[in-house]
Amino acid sequence: MTLRLENIAKVVDAQQHIYPTDLTLETGTLNVLLGPTLSGKTTLMRLMAGLDKPTAGRVLWDDVDVTSRPVQRRNVAMVYQQFINYPSMSVYENIASPLRLQKHDKATIDRKVKEVAELMKLEPLLQRGPLELSGGQQQRCALARALVKDAGLVLLDEPLANLDYKLREELRAEIPRFFRDSGAVFVYATTEPSEALLLGGNTAALWEGSVRQFGATLDVYRSPVDATTASVFSDPPMNFVTVAKVGGKLMFGEGQSTAAAGDLSALPDGRYKAGFRPNHLSLRRQTDNALMFKARVTVTEITGSETFVHLQHGEDDPWVALEHGVHEPPIGDLIEAYVDSANIYFFDEQERLVAAAAATRAA
Repeated sequence: MTLRLENIAKVVDAQQHIYPTDLTLETGTLNVLLGPTLSGKTTLMRLMAGLDKPTAGRVLWDDVDVTSRPVQRRNVAMVYQQFINYPSMSVYENIASPLRLQKHDKATIDRKVKEVAELMKLEPLLQRGPLELSGGQQQRCALARALVKDAGLVLLDEPLANLDYKLREELRAEIPRFFRDSGAVFVYATTEPSEALLLGGNTAALWEGSVRQFGATLDVYRSPVDATTASVFSDPPMNFVTVAKVGGKLMFGEGQSTAAAGDLSALPDGRYKAGFRPNHLSLRRQTDNALMFKARVTVTEITGSETFVHLQHGEDDPWVALEHGVHEPPIGDLIEAYVDSANIYFFDEQERLVAAAAATRAA
């Protein structure tokens, strides 16, 4: 089964919520919608499901136009971040409810409920009511009810956000296998680049209602088509600085320069935007090819195993360095920060990717 969006757009009260979009999602694939809050992820899912009608464009299932078909007439399951369960039913009956509507026999219902309950770690809770469960347990029940339905399209809108860390990590590992075995089209919305990378599959990077890039998740991460996609697929967002190419050199200001080698040597002279991820910016020189910048410490965030050091480079460049371990450089100090020239992306004045070192593509 193939879901295809053809030039889909959505306007609400004269505001463009989704810009014209073309997407093709294949059976048995996991497709991540990655973007910040209000980027259009939920709106796009509702258009796929038939909960909303597009202002323009078509939705096709296996080349059949279902744009005007309501959600009740589509084989769709959807799970939101806010869990929804039937309070008068046990966990078992909540999970079994779509199977009963499909008129499966008792043995099939029992087998399918127990299979998905095992996946969701719900076996000891099957006879409880939803109001006897924790928030995370209720979300697992809602997720199980969607997965057991054998829908052709399963839409998951940040479904793991309310779960505890350990279970979230377990399900992130298990869910892709379940997706592959089901034969459905899965669409998974998240604000977290790390979650997209863990899930794999394909990723659509969204920004302000526009799908900036769609493709294999690692390809989008390694080769973002523009600076916006690079920022969407970086947490914290990518660091940027203006650079000028003059002859065979790249001039970063403050006397910092490096040879324009490889693909960079073919770039026309002019101004570019250089970008590098926080994990490639360090407070210590890591390689002989590292460029040194001076920046002022503004904030430090210590997570335990890592420290996010917020820096101000010049007047216009707020940066973040991700360091392993605990680091506490004094707030307000002017310190040295280093980035290997092999880990820098280069974007033109329209913010389109024009060059990235091979080392960066393999990161």
